[in-house]
Amino acid sequence: MGLSWRFSVLGDRHRALGSKLEDWSGMGTAWTYDADILDQHAAVRTKAGLMDVSGLKKVHLVGPHAIAVLDYITTRDVSKVYPGKSVYACMLNDRGMFTDDCVLYRTGPNSWMLVHGSGSGHEEITKAAFGRNCAVLFDDDLHDLSLQGPMAVEFLANHVPGIRDLKYFHHMQTTLFGAPVMISRTGYTGERGYEIFCRGQDAPMIWDTILDQGKSLGVIPVCFTTLDFLRVESYLLFYPYDNSQMYPFADQPPGDSLWELGLNFTVSPGKVHFRGYEEHYKLKGKERFKIFGLLVDSDKITDGGDEVWADGKKVGVITCPSYSKLTKKSMAIMRVDVPYAKQGVKLEVRGKNVQASAIAHTISFDDPEKKKRTAVG
Repeated sequence: MGLSWRFSVLGDRHRALGSKLEDWSGMGTAWTYDADILDQHAAVRTKAGLMDVSGLKKVHLVGPHAIAVLDYITTRDVSKVYPGKSVYACMLNDRGMFTDDCVLYRTGPNSWMLVHGSGSGHEEITKAAFGRNCAVLFDDDLHDLSLQGPMAVEFLANHVPGIRDLKYFHHMQTTLFGAPVMISRTGYTGERGYEIFCRGQDAPMIWDTILDQGKSLGVIPVCFTTLDFLRVESYLLFYPYDNSQMYPFADQPPGDSLWELGLNFTVSPGKVHFRGYEEHYKLKGKERFKIFGLLVDSDKITDGGDEVWADGKKVGVITCPSYSKLTKKSMAIMRVDVPYAKQGVKLEVRGKNVQASAIAHTISFDDPEKKKRTAVG
């Protein structure tokens, strides 16, 4: 990979597991390990996996005007987010098009943290906060270790009092193995899971201890590519890989509406006066495509970029594939023409490695009622 401007202190751990630390969002990231991705996927679904997702960008916003800034740049009514609560939100440009998504954490009366991927979240905050009574701090020391799977709570319950009472999309300030951490009941897998935000100096100890003490529960290290397999099953999009930045229209600038992406639920009911809101509402009913699921009649994994055909023409493209050794299903997220985004519509995959019949399938493939990630106790 090229020179990175961001560094995970766990780089040596990832190299020891076989990673070459490919770049993501400016940080060397463990996209692969010397281990079977399908086995890692199964471990998260049945036991637990530990991932280093520190490539996510963490931005603190502190001060009395912080809430107004976040209310303007995101689609959520942030006045309803109280300390200890978090919320998934989107950001739009002036054209009403999606530019980034994020999780907002309210850490105090005038204190927030915004966590986002490779979009323009940091830049949006900085612009909107200029001249306001708030401070913006990009925090690359804060590492993010994601412990995901049904055994995650069993492991943490031995070390963190009250963890079983932590609700979905809530977080707590606590300690883990003697180190100060913030634990959030969030993740990117569709499982009951937790993100552990810790100082860089504590990350190696926490990583090593979880893997050592969690071995008896089946906890294993999981690479970043495994997240793709998990997120497809759970309808979790990944900017820019599911967007027109990756699969552009020939005659239009990059940008997708929330209606096209199925993310319009992130706009709080009745909310206006956020960036791009007028254009967002005007775009309803003008979808050029839909994000939808694809169930493939094959025992092979498709590839991102594989074409989807129907009625003798190309009608879509696969943005992210998946395969589960547990269900024996080959699945994918696709961008598809609107008339074909209906359950059961017959389609065909024409790819380099897979040529097979398929059907359009509603997302999610796994746990559509979200009972696992929201479980109590």
